[in-house]
Amino acid sequence: MSTPEPPLHPHRHVLPEISPAMPGDALRWLTTGWKLFLRSPTTWLLQTLVLILILLALGVVPVLGWAAVPVAFPLLAAGMVASARRVESGEVLRVDHLFDGLRRHAGNLLLVGAFHLLGVLFAALIAAAIGGSAVLTGAIVGAFTGVGLATGGVMFGMLVFTVLWIMLMMALWFAPALVMLQDVAPLDAMKLSAQACFGSLLTFIIFAVMLYVLVWVAMIPAGLGMFVLVPVIAGAQLAAWRDLFSPRPALPAAQTD
Repeated sequence: MSTPEPPLHPHRHVLPEISPAMPGDALRWLTTGWKLFLRSPTTWLLQTLVLILILLALGVVPVLGWAAVPVAFPLLAAGMVASARRVESGEVLRVDHLFDGLRRHAGNLLLVGAFHLLGVLFAALIAAAIGGSAVLTGAIVGAFTGVGLATGGVMFGMLVFTVLWIMLMMALWFAPALVMLQDVAPLDAMKLSAQACFGSLLTFIIFAVMLYVLVWVAMIPAGLGMFVLVPVIAGAQLAAWRDLFSPRPALPAAQTD
């Protein structure tokens, strides 16, 4: 007899515990994502098309388009993960399942998006300040020394931005799933996501390298491979969430005479 699955939404104030992941889990997550994609490929392709069209439409909104995409993305990402969970449970996937996050946790997911936007702006501001200071110093020093200082400062600013952006991605990786599937508050979800990524850093480095390669492969046929890779990533996120955050059933108590 199978053990019943734990409730979808545990008590809000009880944060889920984090379990460590092993390096070999990275490949298993992607394999799970691929298997979930194969269960309903046509609907997944249509859902991904809708997602891309929404992001493109938001991106061309005058004045605010640049800010709308990072704010809305966690909302759509939560819908993709929720869709993967529906497929996993045997439900028939529909395109409108992409909007599950909008129906159930819109406020908290938009807050995650707002923190996403603020994080990107903060990283860009820090990098610009470092690069701008280096350029200004180089202009004051002048000649070849000034050029070297300016170039080095700009490169260091780019490095700082990259490090901050990676840390932000770690905080965002599981946040939509935690908000959507376990009703965790936005900031708590981002903290838990970052802790999980740092706690299994080698696993996520391997996972990131694999994703990097897959993105380049997906972009070869005019980017059409992304219509497959996006649902696979959603399924992989669900598998990773289950390994790291999903409550495990309690072991049966030892029987005594």
